[in-house]
Amino acid sequence: MDKRKSVWNVVPAGGVIGMVALVGIAMVPVLRPFLIYAALLVVAYTMYKYLVIIGEAEGRIKALKLPEKQIKVQPQGPSFQEVLRAIPDPVMIVAGIEPDDIAGRWIVFANTAAQGLFRMDGEGGLLVSTIRNPEVLECVDEALFGGISTSTFYDLAGGARDQIWRAYASPLPVTGPQRLALLTLRDETDARRMERMRADFLANASHELRTPLASLAGFIETLRGPAKDDEKAREKFLDIMATQAERMRRLIQDLLSLSRIELNEHVPPSGEADLTLAARDVVDSVSLMARDKGVSLIIRAPKPGLYPILGDRDQILQVVQNLVDNALKYAVRGSEVTVDIRYDLSLEQAVAGSNSGAARLVLLRPDRNVHDFYAQVTVRDAGPGIRREFLPRLAERFYRVEGQKSGDKLGTGLGLAIVKHIINRHRGGLVVESQSSVTSDAADVLERTPNEKVATLPAATPVTFTAFSACFPQARAYGLGADTPRLVISDGVSRDLKDAV
Repeated sequence: MDKRKSVWNVVPAGGVIGMVALVGIAMVPVLRPFLIYAALLVVAYTMYKYLVIIGEAEGRIKALKLPEKQIKVQPQGPSFQEVLRAIPDPVMIVAGIEPDDIAGRWIVFANTAAQGLFRMDGEGGLLVSTIRNPEVLECVDEALFGGISTSTFYDLAGGARDQIWRAYASPLPVTGPQRLALLTLRDETDARRMERMRADFLANASHELRTPLASLAGFIETLRGPAKDDEKAREKFLDIMATQAERMRRLIQDLLSLSRIELNEHVPPSGEADLTLAARDVVDSVSLMARDKGVSLIIRAPKPGLYPILGDRDQILQVVQNLVDNALKYAVRGSEVTVDIRYDLSLEQAVAGSNSGAARLVLLRPDRNVHDFYAQVTVRDAGPGIRREFLPRLAERFYRVEGQKSGDKLGTGLGLAIVKHIINRHRGGLVVESQSSVTSDAADVLERTPNEKVATLPAATPVTFTAFSACFPQARAYGLGADTPRLVISDGVSRDLKDAV
């Protein structure tokens, strides 16, 4: 019966009757002069019926795309759609008719949060063009055609700033061939980050604290036993114990700082900070330590207070502090540590190297170039440098270059990891450049006979250095070119760059 109805909807009954009448007129000679008029009438009627059928089909398609009827929650209150628009979580109403038509899932309503999350132009559109996650699409299909309420996890990729959502799909009661389902998304990024942070903290703390705790336990046992009455040994062991306790304190402080940064890493800062002022504050705080070590601190930067950048001042201060501390740790006596600040750089300029002969690696690059201009701070020391094979692991937790895991350069191995996560939160970049001394091995020695005389050439002393460049986005351009005069701050004295050269 349904098939017959569908046939008569496509082929109007009036058109069939008209065709029969035309055949009858053609068979009667007397009525043949009226054949052309009857044919025109049949054609006009058939065209009219087809236009009516097409109009009804277009009306049904538009009904699928339009939001549901505005139903009042209360007689004098807001409509149901207005209530959904005010919900902070993304909410969508999805419609579908045929289970096999994957492209036939229409979003008939999307609240403000959903439009902002998926960058939708309006409240409707194809579901597959908005959400391309197979698990979410399957969840919606089960709600539409299976009548089952299901949920699944949905990851919005974005590098280290991934967001984790939980998608819930529930069927809505409706009459007719059209099926409706309610799709809601809940942000569970913070909860998942807290779980991961707690697990990482326990694993890292237990691993790194095991060695100093074992040392403290051994020295305490020695002081209670053989060295109980040895005053000289007691003083030596107490100094070592104080060093280990200080190491544990710094380790726990860095772990807590890193955990706090990772917790809010997916939320970009909304304030402004002055990069030059942050660098001056850091140099002032470490000037005494640099003087004791015989290292000069130099800042090359435009005048402070004029060129703010997008960022959290405390975290930017922490980035510069960690980079300067790291440079002072490896700088040799009598050398310089320079802090160079530049503005109005493109992303390619900000992550480009300054020395073509040195090894360079981009440790962090923004996923998308959403900003046009960046400010760059480069901290450079004249230390022994870092070999090329060690560069990729510099920002890993607890990683320290071989040969630097003991002695006076001992650290927690978390400084550069903290720097990387802070810059990642600011949607910036981090680049390392280094040139280390060239060491010879058996392959570099020439084979010669004892009678051969080979002239000995003086060995050239390679220029070694390590430079870390961190770039932060600017809100706007300041028109600072390469020839813009900059201040040079050395030993607490400021002067123009042209006078310093």
